[in-house]
Amino acid sequence: MRIVACLLAWMALALSGLAGAETIRVAAEDDWPPYSSAVGPERRPEGFAVDLVREVFASQGIKVEFIVVPFARCLAYTTRGRVVACFNVGMTAANQGDHIWPATPMLEEELSIFARADAPAREIGPADLRGRSVGYTVGYTYSTEVMTDPLITRYGASSDHQLLKMLVAGRVDYILLNRMPGMLRIAGDPVFKGKVKRVGKVSVDGFWLAFSKVHPDGQRLSGVFERGLREFKRDGRYQTMVQAFRRRLGVQ
Repeated sequence: MRIVACLLAWMALALSGLAGAETIRVAAEDDWPPYSSAVGPERRPEGFAVDLVREVFASQGIKVEFIVVPFARCLAYTTRGRVVACFNVGMTAANQGDHIWPATPMLEEELSIFARADAPAREIGPADLRGRSVGYTVGYTYSTEVMTDPLITRYGASSDHQLLKMLVAGRVDYILLNRMPGMLRIAGDPVFKGKVKRVGKVSVDGFWLAFSKVHPDGQRLSGVFERGLREFKRDGRYQTMVQAFRRRLGVQ
């Protein structure tokens, strides 16, 4: 309780000093709980990454205005300079030159392989996807290894929800979902609960707040965010936020 109280006190103090602060616009993806999603009719941004971006910038005297949009639009707005940055973006060989990347990712998450519940109980990897049909969500970032392998038959879906429906309907053998978002989505939906299980992993990847190359403040603010994030990790604030986040989810 003392840790949570201290964190809340620090957040209140930081926010109280932002009345006349610089305000920036950042795009947040709308359908990747528990890291970033749109909640309620007002589409309020919610999740660990939302909190982290807000508080890291607040620690540097900057207020964030979030624009909550689908991930593909998040990337497009950043590429065009309509917003200064977008999250949560995975770095691949295909997109490495598209953005300005701080040195430190915001978080790491496993890219898991999911199958129907009656699939054999064994841990598989990318090589086991060869000769099989694999579903993925269009517009998301995936490993170059999987997305360019000519021996893997790939099918795109418009959302993670549609991807799970594709799997349950038997249209593909496997699907690719990040582990915690996938497990929470499966557990929270009776259409999928008990019908889908994790059977392996592709990789453990970093996810970044990716900055615009054409926005006039992209380079400067990427440095500001990197400095703030490093301070959070060095003084324990980052770990405190992670612990509070995992307690809310009931994950240890």
